[in-house]
Parts: sequence; C-alpha cells; structure tokens
Amino acid sequence: MSEGPLYLGFDLSTQQLKAIVIQSDLSVVSSAKVDFDGDFGAKYGIKKGVQVNEVDGEVFAPVAMWLEALDLVLQRLQAAKTPLNRIRGISGSCQQHGSVYWSREAEKLLAELQADKQRGDLVDQLKGAFSHPYAPNWQDHSTQAECDKFDEALGTAERLAHATGSAAHHTIGPTGKTDKSTTQRFTGPQIMRLRRKLPNMYASTSRISLVSSFLASLFIGSVAPMDISDVCGMNLWDIPSNTWSETLLTLAAGGSGEGAADLKAKLGEVRLDGGGSMGKISPYFVGKYGFSPDCEIAPFTGDNPATILALPLRPLDAIVSLGTSTTFLMITPVYKPDPSYHFFNHPTTPGQYMFMLCYKNGGLAREKVRDSLPAPSNSSADPWETFNQHALSTPPLDVSSPETDKAKLGLYFYLPEIVPNISAGTWRYECSAINGSDLQPVNQPWPVEKDARIIVESQALSMRLRSQNLVSTPPSTPSGTSSSSSSSALPAQPRRIYLVGGGSLNPAIARIMGDVLGGVDGVYKLDVGGNACALGGAYKAVWAFERRDETETFDELIGKRWKEEGAIRKVDEGYKRGVFEGYGNVLGAFREMEGKVLEVARNK
Repeated sequence: MSEGPLYLGFDLSTQQLKAIVIQSDLSVVSSAKVDFDGDFGAKYGIKKGVQVNEVDGEVFAPVAMWLEALDLVLQRLQAAKTPLNRIRGISGSCQQHGSVYWSREAEKLLAELQADKQRGDLVDQLKGAFSHPYAPNWQDHSTQAECDKFDEALGTAERLAHATGSAAHHTIGPTGKTDKSTTQRFTGPQIMRLRRKLPNMYASTSRISLVSSFLASLFIGSVAPMDISDVCGMNLWDIPSNTWSETLLTLAAGGSGEGAADLKAKLGEVRLDGGGSMGKISPYFVGKYGFSPDCEIAPFTGDNPATILALPLRPLDAIVSLGTSTTFLMITPVYKPDPSYHFFNHPTTPGQYMFMLCYKNGGLAREKVRDSLPAPSNSSADPWETFNQHALSTPPLDVSSPETDKAKLGLYFYLPEIVPNISAGTWRYECSAINGSDLQPVNQPWPVEKDARIIVESQALSMRLRSQNLVSTPPSTPSGTSSSSSSSALPAQPRRIYLVGGGSLNPAIARIMGDVLGGVDGVYKLDVGGNACALGGAYKAVWAFERRDETETFDELIGKRWKEEGAIRKVDEGYKRGVFEGYGNVLGAFREMEGKVLEVARNK
C-alpha cells in the first residue's frame, strides 16, 4: 500500500451499513460492515433492518440505530488498523426514497458534536436532533391514497413521469390488484401522509433529508443538501427544469402556497454538482477516530445511482440484473420518460440520465419453465442443463427459414407484471418472421422444449422495445463483423451489455441476451463483489477530490484508473449481424401482442 491519500465510501442499505476504503488507483485497502439484525436486532426490534406496522402498511427504520451503526462500523475499521488519518475524502450511497426528519435543535446539535466520553457517541449527542424517531423505508406501502393524488396532480401519470422521471409507482401483488404488501412508494407521498397523520411532528420539523443526505449531514456537522440524482426518487423534483415542482410541493404540503413554501424550506436547496466538497469533516470524527481535520465530504447519492458508478458505466452501456426479478439499467443522454419505468439524473454527469426498468417476472418465471422440462439424468448435473440444451438448440424465434416458418412470441407471467401492467398468465402468438405481420394467437401450445428459448427472448424483447428510442449507434466495430463494415452501418443498440445476478452465470441466457439486445462491444459478466454501492461511493469521492477541474468528468477520471481484469469477463460477442435485425423485424409484433393481451388481462 502506498502512502498516498485514501478515500472512504459508505453504503447504508436496508439491512447493513458497509464501509470501504480505497486508494487513488481504486485498489481496496480495507472494509467493514454492520449487520442491523445481527448487531442491533434485539435492541431495536427489527427484522431485515426494519420495523413493520402491518395494520397500516408502514415500514420504517429507527434513526438511532443508524447512528449507532455509523460509530460501530468506524470502530471496526479502526480495529482493522485502517489508516483513517490518511482519508482525504468521503462519499457514499444509501437506500433510496426513505426520509429523515430533523428537529429545530438539529443544526445546533450537529455543529456541537465533539469526541467527548462524557457526552457519549452520536446516538447520545443527537438525542434531540430528530422530530420523528423513524425513517420511512422504500418498502412502505401506507400511501395508496397519496399516490393516487400524485398521479392525478398533473393530469395524467404520463405527465407526472415526464416531470419527475417516474409515475407514483404502484407494484402489483400476486392477486393482480395493487397489493399493499408489495407496493413501492416514493418520498413525496410519504411526506404528504406524515404531514396529515402527524401534524405536530411535521410542524416541529426544521429540515427533511433523504437517507443519503442524512448520512452526509453527520459527517459535515450540518444538514447537507440533497444529491441531484437521489432527489429524483421523490416525485417532487422537476427533472427537465432542475427545480422543485411547485404543483407537487403544494399537493404534498396540503394544498396551499404557504405550505409549499414551508415544505421547500424544509427540503432545502439541491446540490447540482455531484462532485466537489460540501465541507470539512466534523471534529467528532477527528477526535474519536483520528480522521484528518482536512478530510472533506462529497455529496452522497442513492444506491441505484451508485451502482452505475461502480463499473463505471458509460453512456449507452446497459446492466441487466438477472435475479428473482429483472432490472435493466442504462445510461443515456436521451430523456424520454414513461409511467412504466424510471428516469434519474446521472449522479455525476449533467446531461446524462439513468434509465431503469423493473420486472417482477424474472428468474422465477425462467425457473418455472425449467421445472416443466425433464430433469437432467445425472442428479449431480447443473439443474439448468436440459433448459440450456433446448434454449441453444432452438433457433432464434424458432425460425429456421423466414420464408416458411412463423416467428414464435410469448408472454410468461407467473406473477402479475407491471411492465406491462398485465395479470398472471401465459400467452403464445405467432407472426411473420420477415416483417411481424399477421400476428395470431396459437391454438395449441407449442412443445414445452421451445419455451426455454422463447421465455428468455420475451424478457429481452421487452427491454429492447422500451429502450430502443434511447440508444444510438455506438462508435465501435463489433467482433464478428468485417473490417469494411463501419459502425455507422450498424443499427442502434447498447455499446456493452453487463450481466449481473444469478442468471448471469447461465451461458444460454447470456447468449440469448446478446442475440436480442446486441451490444457492439459484447456481453460481459460483471462481478464487483457485494460492495458495489459502497465502491461507487468511494469512486465518487476519488473523482470529487482529484478531478482536474469541474470539466473533467467521472468517466474520464475513473475510466482511466478502473481495471477490468478480475471485474468483468466477456461471455458473448453481443451483436450478430442478421440475428439482431431478425428480432428487430418482429419488435412491432411484440408490442402489438402486449396490446392485445392488455385488452383482456390488464391488472385491476
């Protein structure tokens, strides 16, 4: 380890607080974590990091637990002999959508934090700093009425999505109706409900922080501004105008202009620059843990934005997370929001956006198809062996000859889906492989062996359909194309596809994702370990304090230092001429199929 400056990144998730220390060259020096259930479960009565009021659908975390966790994780870094005195800058990521409510004494108590044994730790010194002892969690599902009003506030869900990047998002549960056990809520509706339910608490609140700006506030000894990316998870920030939405503030504050002005003051200004310094570290951490008094704090961001910094993900790169659910993330300069997905400002790069699609029917749906096939004859074999054999032996769209064979399209929703908003069921269609015409439902299901490929194609086609207007032709020539083929001759598609999650280990799924989605530079399996969000925060700190000036982008600085070796592995060539275009021929038919099914099976 060199003697140069170090940088500290945090990740305050629902169930853990992680810390990671890196050098300027991005190599990891030390790490530590606190597990909320393991370290504080009995004391705070939590399960999986939260308390739950099932009657009202409330899900929340004790703020005091987070204060204790911060001291504990720093003690563990200290015990590991981490040279905290060399840390030059700190940033981090936190769970999105949650909110923390500061009392009128907060600024004074934060400013007076000192490393004094008689005064105790953070939890002791900040006892009077909060007007509400709990922070609503992103899993909270108590705000159905408020979400409905947010959807109506600008006239339509489409207008709300255009202004804030997201509609007031409702997740559909297993009954096919809006299920109060699985509904995700943004911060604006949560604030609106708490103002109504706890008016005295709201009136005594001086400031409201997101979890990310709350954690940053502890380090600078003052209430920190919100981050330009994380603020987009509130349904209150007007992304095109880069300002608070007066209409939505008025709604959340009870309908009056005076209330809107008061709420805006509670929320504070939003920091537009994702880098730079918000201030020097509080004397508390200098005296207690040996930080340098010159250590500075950069803006903290949300966990999803931090994920794209951990690669670092470049414009037109996409991440496909193949877990129990499926998530598609992409960086794009194009802002084209829709109620079915989410847009956030990029956490470091003005003019770039993070596009996010979330599907419920991911790994579970693929497993259902897998389990409908004969099990491998060898009990010790890979349980996906039969599935993979059929997926790879079936040609794209099960078309051997476009002139004679119909293309097979399907929707496999074992749970009610939200993208599109369709109830549980399976639908199979066929159409012309040449141009997608003559779309017709099939009378008899095709052999189950065909489903292995068709279900993966279906999931990838949905991603391609919804991201097609956000991509352009990347400036690269893919492997497998002739040198005479310039990149300008290639169709628009992502530059690279990165696969993460359990499904990324499957070679058949990787191959089909590349067939459908393309990827000029290929498809890669990504592995940055379990510290991706904390790493993203640490990288953000390096960029914030080592950038040449405000014109040097995160991609420029971190891209030169980030080493692909050991972090990614190429698993498919990506774009394949003719195959990619073949899927493009039926993309319109896929959209038409979704429309036909929506007419008869829309979630209620």
